[in-house]
Amino acid sequence: MQYRREVDGLRTIAVLPVILGHAGYTLFRGGFVGVDVFFVISGYLITTIIMNDLDAGNFSILKFYERRARRILPALFLVIASTIPFAYLWMMPDEFKNYGQSLVATSLFSNNILLAATADYWSLSSSFKPFLHTWSLGVEEQYYMLFPLLLMMMWKHARHHVVLVMALLFALSLAAAVWSVSRYPAAAFYILPTRGWELLAGAIAAHWLNYRAAPSPKSLLHEVVSLAGLAMIAFAVLVFDDSYLSPGAWILFPVGGAVLIILFAVEGTLVHRLLSTRIMVGIGLISYSLYLWHQPLFALARVYAVDPLGPEIYALLIAATFVLAYLTWRFVEAPFRNRQRIDQRAIFRFSLIGSLLVIAFGAYVDRTYGLYWRIYGKDAHIADLDKRIYNSRVFDYQKTAFSNNGHLRIFVAGNSFARDFVNMTTETFDTRRIDIAYSDTADNCIEKNPAPVKSALFGGADIIVFASDYYDDARLPQHCVAENLAWARARNKAIFFIGSKDFGYNLNWIIRTPPAQRANQYNRLPDFALAEERHDEKLLPSENFISLLKPVLKDGKVPITNAQGKMLSTDRRHLTKFGAIYFGDLALKPSAYGKLLSDFISKGAKQP
Repeated sequence: MQYRREVDGLRTIAVLPVILGHAGYTLFRGGFVGVDVFFVISGYLITTIIMNDLDAGNFSILKFYERRARRILPALFLVIASTIPFAYLWMMPDEFKNYGQSLVATSLFSNNILLAATADYWSLSSSFKPFLHTWSLGVEEQYYMLFPLLLMMMWKHARHHVVLVMALLFALSLAAAVWSVSRYPAAAFYILPTRGWELLAGAIAAHWLNYRAAPSPKSLLHEVVSLAGLAMIAFAVLVFDDSYLSPGAWILFPVGGAVLIILFAVEGTLVHRLLSTRIMVGIGLISYSLYLWHQPLFALARVYAVDPLGPEIYALLIAATFVLAYLTWRFVEAPFRNRQRIDQRAIFRFSLIGSLLVIAFGAYVDRTYGLYWRIYGKDAHIADLDKRIYNSRVFDYQKTAFSNNGHLRIFVAGNSFARDFVNMTTETFDTRRIDIAYSDTADNCIEKNPAPVKSALFGGADIIVFASDYYDDARLPQHCVAENLAWARARNKAIFFIGSKDFGYNLNWIIRTPPAQRANQYNRLPDFALAEERHDEKLLPSENFISLLKPVLKDGKVPITNAQGKMLSTDRRHLTKFGAIYFGDLALKPSAYGKLLSDFISKGAKQP
């Protein structure tokens, strides 16, 4: 195919907003749409190559995948190998385990599937994932597992209907994206069926330029439409924010803009001249390596830091990204694309061995829970530390009614924070004569619950506890606070609302602290956590509110280890067993709730 300098320049338009957006520069808050532009470019270029080879009668699936392997894998393996020592030295087990999973998924070009499957309440913050960005490689490579086969079949049996089939698939994929955005946002963002339309947009443009559009000189139409395409991309970059992340209809702005540039930025237009400048083409040539390097550098820097990074640090990291990207392009990408230096057998052998090594290492890291003994020691019990395992044991307290045995009856309603509260209670008090019921489905407005729930659990309880993150949550509208309080008081029931908690920006720095110095370590409490605490205090009567933060804060800092150096949390929000003991002792025992339980236990009689 004929080389188009302006398309390399368009790569620059795609990659720079991604990098600047990920660096947190608010002007480029919509920089994520650069990935959508990349999809269009990829669809256009690869489809053009395939169609040209099919026309010439020399298309080969084996050669196609050889070209993809040369393009993708050498630089990817270099970046992966470069991150391993830093991940090992700087990451806590939770993050390192996730890192191992991402290595396996990335090597299998399925990180998008892993991320869609794990993008739930428990998912690790994207800030600390070095290979979060390889989801887009997964989408592309899954697309290229299917699309060449479809084109080959169509070329053989229904060539004249190729564009019609591509248009139909485009419409179906776009419809799936629009439909799933509000229903399954994670899947909509990550998976091929809701992203394929963006690659197909480029493919349709390639077909149009190859077979439907007669070459024409620059005209006013070309000038205006190509400028409109550039404006559409710029609008998305500068105006979109996180609410536009999923690929709904609004992504037609950057996708449509990229298509218009590919179709209309002919030689002589202002857009062509801009995109064909030496610096734009130069950045475009190294754009793949830029994309590969930026997220690992940013993520590992965040993992290392105690507090959020400032713009100056990100500027240095971006400069380092450019240096590494150029070196990777010069000494890895270019040599591996040279068939005279590295033949087909060698590139496939390299790809297979490299993939197996990365998969084996990643699987080992995942299986060993991020080599947990690096920080916890060989004798640690993961069930006491893992955010899911320890927290989820509270599901054993789910029940539909209390037993009639004279025990003190406590009903705890809420999400995983409520399960933390149950763990605090069971770790702190002798609960042999205390009957605890837990629900994560009960409505936080008592009167709105179905009759059996309201009568059996709310009605049967001596003490009712709401312990969700309800400060900004429609599950506990403010009017429900007064209603719940009135309902409980009218029935002589104790009722409590539990405050939120947070353990700061980052916990990973603890791994670099010698074991003898890990006791009683603190992190700065984020401003939003303080705002939550003040909101709760203002909303709730003091006698019904239990603050978890106030009893433990020290000069605006929150503890992250206990006196023995044990982690209170491993994910910055939920408690380990040691955290449950710590907060139970310092926050629950002195509270009105704690006094009720202590009185009941000491007197051996029910006194709610």
